[in-house]
Amino acid sequence: MSIIVAYPPGGSLDAMARMIAQHLGEKRGHSVVVDNKPGFSGNIGAQYVAKARPDGNTLLMTALTSYAINARLMGEKTGYDLLKGFEHVAIVGYLPNVLIVPASLGVDDLKSFIDLIKSRPGELSYGTTGNGSLEHIAGEMFKRATGIDIEPVPYKGSTPGVTDLIGGRIQAMFVNTSTAINNLQGGRIRVIGVAGPNRVAALPDVPTLREAGVEMSNDVVSIFGIAVPAGTPQEVVEQLNKDLNAALDNDDIKERFGGLGIELVSESAAYATKRIEDEVATWNRVLDETGITLHE
Repeated sequence: MSIIVAYPPGGSLDAMARMIAQHLGEKRGHSVVVDNKPGFSGNIGAQYVAKARPDGNTLLMTALTSYAINARLMGEKTGYDLLKGFEHVAIVGYLPNVLIVPASLGVDDLKSFIDLIKSRPGELSYGTTGNGSLEHIAGEMFKRATGIDIEPVPYKGSTPGVTDLIGGRIQAMFVNTSTAINNLQGGRIRVIGVAGPNRVAALPDVPTLREAGVEMSNDVVSIFGIAVPAGTPQEVVEQLNKDLNAALDNDDIKERFGGLGIELVSESAAYATKRIEDEVATWNRVLDETGITLHE
């Protein structure tokens, strides 16, 4: 059995897949291998699983939010149908985005950040991981909600963006909670707002954007799940769901994921299917509102 991760090793999704593989393997009594197949915004790995034999032995560790955005922005170019090409086995976790700024910017909270940007319209910038990325969409939603004028700067991933933020070359960036937590040591960045519905246990003193008075049109939360090729027998899907939920009910996984700001989920396969349908509809609406396309 293998879990395909459609992104390079070292990220949040890869870390989740490796922990799940270990405990799922223990549950099933045989090894579960993580196979990274990065490229094309996660679509290469997804294409591979969509075309795999539907026997329950090839799993996709899905970045459902990113795939939902890809489905709208890329359409048939993704090479698979997100809703029809897979059986969605389980949602395994939620990972909110947070807004970070360099400590050198001299702002301590959301209000002072917004006031600073408004005092220098068009002069400052925020980082993204590319046009149409979740970070880009979050930034544009934030602009619409606050009326600020700040320019997006695309990077080939969050790491170079955070590096430039620390160096003061950009002034803000939406990143997932894990990325923020991993960069907090040394006091070079500040987390000033959570773009999810609730505060993050690992960052208890950081308010949500809503608490701080910023009402965006949608929460910005990455949803991670497990999918298998369409046509996988329902009894296989249901057994995988039970085994995955059992694997996640582990103190080691709960502690390690919680430390990264990831909220674990244990729900049915039917819940997973409904959740991804809702996710596609949500990001279609948000992209309509922001007007973001891949051709900007």
